[in-house]
Amino acid sequence: MRTAIVSDIHGNRTAFEAVLADLRQTSPDLILHGGDLADGGAGPAEIVDRIRDLGWQGVAGNGEEALSMPETLEEFASQSAAPPSLWSAVREMMAATRALLGAERIGWLHGLPRVHLEGGIALVHASPESPWRSPGPAASDAELRSVYGPLGRRIAVYGHIHRSWVRSIPSSQGAGLLVANAGSVSLSYDGDRRAAYLLLDDSRPTIRRVEYDMEKEIQALSNGGLPHSDWVARTLRGGSPQMP
Repeated sequence: MRTAIVSDIHGNRTAFEAVLADLRQTSPDLILHGGDLADGGAGPAEIVDRIRDLGWQGVAGNGEEALSMPETLEEFASQSAAPPSLWSAVREMMAATRALLGAERIGWLHGLPRVHLEGGIALVHASPESPWRSPGPAASDAELRSVYGPLGRRIAVYGHIHRSWVRSIPSSQGAGLLVANAGSVSLSYDGDRRAAYLLLDDSRPTIRRVEYDMEKEIQALSNGGLPHSDWVARTLRGGSPQMP
């Protein structure tokens, strides 16, 4: 069984189309999405409509929660050490994205689950308890097992942090746990500007990296009038987090 997990598209149609082309080559039996489909890009409505047309199942990310329940963004921002200017920019971008999506699409995003179980795979956006908080690549084996072990599956996959990695956690009490981060289709933070997704051949994971026409997407951002599109463009070009 070959399964692909595509996460953190962030409204980037150009990167998404490149990933779709790569998926036609890898031919998975099943494709799941890891949330954060629409926010932060030029084509939020187009991405949501395409995912629905493709029939991909998946989970809600913090982007879906922020779009459909703005109070969750305010709650997280109130506990964040990031400067207020960042959250002001995020609010403006979310408001513009809501307007582009419309009520029906936002209702669909609101209905996405936090956890999807598929055979031996458990998929969440960040962690089972929250789509806003997750371990990072440097997390200990003990932390990863405590967060993802209760999902009760041999393989746990998440996105959210825009950094792809795979860790096999041994166990003295039977089968170990494979934890993988699928990376992000858009807005990579790991220094590699290409789109990323996870391919699982049974339990054998591969992180796929896919080239796309970034300047085409940046031009779409500029033409689309998304607030703070210059911030998004700098993040895309840098392959790392930037400040607005």
